[in-house]
Amino acid sequence: MDPEELRQRFSLLTTAHLTDGCVRAGVPVRCAPAGTHAVFPGARLAGRVTPARHVGSVDVFLEAYETANPGDILVVDNRGRLDESCVGDLAVLEAEAAGLAGVVIWGLHRDTADIKKIGLPVFSLGSIPTGPLSVSERPDGALDSAVVGEWTVTRDDLVFGDEDGVLFVPADRADEVLDRAEAIRDTERRQAERIRSGESLREQVRFADFLAERAKTPSLTFREHLRSVGGAIEE
Repeated sequence: MDPEELRQRFSLLTTAHLTDGCVRAGVPVRCAPAGTHAVFPGARLAGRVTPARHVGSVDVFLEAYETANPGDILVVDNRGRLDESCVGDLAVLEAEAAGLAGVVIWGLHRDTADIKKIGLPVFSLGSIPTGPLSVSERPDGALDSAVVGEWTVTRDDLVFGDEDGVLFVPADRADEVLDRAEAIRDTERRQAERIRSGESLREQVRFADFLAERAKTPSLTFREHLRSVGGAIEE
């Protein structure tokens, strides 16, 4: 999918819509750990993953930029370390100059004020003043994959970020996930408009019917009931 088309479609969605779309499409929901937030409010990103495993030296990022495509997102694996930062303002500024559309860090950043001025979306676990505390041997495949929380991501993945957090989606399933997310968004908007017009959500999803049916069939789930009436809550 063209990077601009991807950003345009995501501009009308949220990561919450996309996670629900993953559930509907049978795609594993792969969120970055809770606490992965944007450096500045309102930042959003969407693009193909350019992975880099950090071991204490910025050269791995510079090498990643050499092969990145415009619109890619640098995804940095610093093993979730909270005792050092691994990305600062120069790495972010160089990412912008290389045409990347953002940075996601499983770890910490620094130079917050300067990163805000640059304006490139950066998501991390937070900030700390100190930079890398040591340099380790570079692992094989340092530019082939990155680990973020419990997930391993590659250039075959897309990454999305907004105020709710960060989500990874296989690129070859993106169209399906986006289609389902858009359908869920539209359903939920209609439901919200009806609530504002005086029709409660319980009425819309025929909650009394659900309670009656569940009394007869205790194994009936609310999700099953929602699917039967065209609702979108929880999915």
